[in-house]
Amino acid sequence: MLENATVWAEKQFGKTNLGDPRRTNRLVKLAATIANEPGKPLVNITQSPADMEGAYRFIRNDHVEPNAIADAGFQATVEQAQEHELLLALEDTTNIVYSHRSVRDDLGHVNQGNRHRGMLAHSILLFAPQSSKVVGLIEQSRWTRDITTRGKRRLHAQTPYQEKEGYKWESASRNMADRLQSKMLDVISVCDREADIYEYLEYKLDSQQRFIVRSMQSRHIEEGENKLYAFASELQSAGQKQVHIAQKGGRKARCATLDIVFTPVTLKVPSNKQGKSLPVYYVGCSERENPDSELNWHLLTNEPVHSKEDALKVVSHYEYRWLVEEYHKVWKSDGTDIESLRLQSKDNVERLVTINGFVATRILQLKFTNEQGHASCEQVLSPTAWKLLWLKRMKSQLPDSVPNMSWAYQELAKLGGWKDTKRTGRASVKVLWQGWFKLQTILEGYELAKSLESNL
Repeated sequence: MLENATVWAEKQFGKTNLGDPRRTNRLVKLAATIANEPGKPLVNITQSPADMEGAYRFIRNDHVEPNAIADAGFQATVEQAQEHELLLALEDTTNIVYSHRSVRDDLGHVNQGNRHRGMLAHSILLFAPQSSKVVGLIEQSRWTRDITTRGKRRLHAQTPYQEKEGYKWESASRNMADRLQSKMLDVISVCDREADIYEYLEYKLDSQQRFIVRSMQSRHIEEGENKLYAFASELQSAGQKQVHIAQKGGRKARCATLDIVFTPVTLKVPSNKQGKSLPVYYVGCSERENPDSELNWHLLTNEPVHSKEDALKVVSHYEYRWLVEEYHKVWKSDGTDIESLRLQSKDNVERLVTINGFVATRILQLKFTNEQGHASCEQVLSPTAWKLLWLKRMKSQLPDSVPNMSWAYQELAKLGGWKDTKRTGRASVKVLWQGWFKLQTILEGYELAKSLESNL
């Protein structure tokens, strides 16, 4: 259940070691303030001039380490992870771009055109598929590129693996494993094509860490004389899977029929690498009659795949990978809007970016309610909260049973001003959070009225 901002902030950051308990108290207060009204400038959400000055002093304090803030948030995720039998570690990298000039000199290049400066971030979001719950952020690294190295990709082959940006995948897994310890046995890393790196796959296999990685290239394999994709194209279909593709932009909604294939394969060592062959399972999921479809997936995994059901389970896990992309969108623009920050140094930006990284997971938990369909809305709203929402929106007698999550999603969005003019059934993060904030205000008023009544 989503808690009020103060309770959430205390659980998330109350144990942060910043060298002074007063700094930790200020962090908790600041995080709660941001969580209540994410995406707004501090000057608009702090309750008094003293609060605003305290918030800015905290952000400018050189003794406040962003990594210490993050470590507390990661530990809170570790504690929540213990409640779930299976966890998907959804990974991705993103650019955080700043077009204004306030911190440009401290930042590096983020694109080939060098029009903007910024930093890069690699995040791991834990998701529990059995309960359809966004658990939290378990790892996030941020870095800036040296502006003088722009255009030097030709030196990539001569650069040691540990010095390449691609090493971030292994580094992130090592950090996650250090935090989760034995719980790593229940974690499956789910990564897109950028993680199809020989050294990374070798590390995951050697460490016995579970993974599903979308293949980026048709690697040489020991089976037959073909490369991977050609070999896979000759496999007999193990069955089919129907998927609905939603309307987006100029793309029409449609149903697609996907063929499922699977087989164990052994990846050969690339000619420019040293090491050993890697035994993995291959799972293919594709529209064979439409080779240009974006749904043609080649997946590599060390999850045992001996049947169609096993293969479909791997595919279903990979289908959740979009959530980490959605997380980055919520973090960067739609939710906490960190790309609009206008602070005077990279260090100040990083402190606020780090706090908002965890606020963004809280926002995503609310947005994901629509995906949970028929589950009870009490996974998100307290009994009192959903009853007040019902009376506010439905204006009728309370139902005999608890409404589902889809109802909560729709009514929170409508409370925030959503009209569904495009008939997509999907509300933006901003209107959902506006609805949530309005409901919290109603709830606080109700609790205050009860308190006054009991004291009279």
